[in-house]
Amino acid sequence: MTTIILTRHGHVEGIDPVRFRGQHPLPLTERGLEEARLTAERIASSWRPAAVLTSPLERCVTTGRTIAAACGVEATAADGLLDLDYGDWQWKTHEDVKARWPHDYALWYTAPHLIRFPAGECLQNIVLRSADVLRGVMSSFPDDVVVLVGHDSVNRALLLQLLDQPLSAYWRLAQEPCCLNVIECERGVVHVRSINDAGHIHRQQTAARPS
Repeated sequence: MTTIILTRHGHVEGIDPVRFRGQHPLPLTERGLEEARLTAERIASSWRPAAVLTSPLERCVTTGRTIAAACGVEATAADGLLDLDYGDWQWKTHEDVKARWPHDYALWYTAPHLIRFPAGECLQNIVLRSADVLRGVMSSFPDDVVVLVGHDSVNRALLLQLLDQPLSAYWRLAQEPCCLNVIECERGVVHVRSINDAGHIHRQQTAARPS
């Protein structure tokens, strides 16, 4: 059985207030580095991964290397986990995009499977490339645990495929920074054991608050 631990990178600028980050290069913030550390501890204490694959963008590489170091394995970049190319929207605020492209902006939230970002990609692009990663993992690691470190959009696309759901359901899934999704695959049968589990992050944040 292949067990996939799918996680998202830690906190970066552009999450709050929100910008269309996509393939914009961003390092983890101090908060993000701490989230990566907590996630590494959580994974290392519960599983023994044989491999860690990450998006080639810095925020995922850093998160993945932190997890890999805690688990005693190497992290490898996989182009198939690369985030969406938002084209002309990249690194713009939602207010700016809504003002300049009101129709497309509304479509992104009502029918995300129908939009292609101006000078950028569409959701079908990340489905194709992330599906290749998924097939490769199941083929190469039939009896192992593998960690995948991706982005909000890529993770949603992967989960929709694993749950056999349409791309129109994109907004029904949430992916917090450094959340965990646990998926078991055996002989073509997929069991999604958890989605968007960020309890290890929230417990630490709660404990850190002054009483």
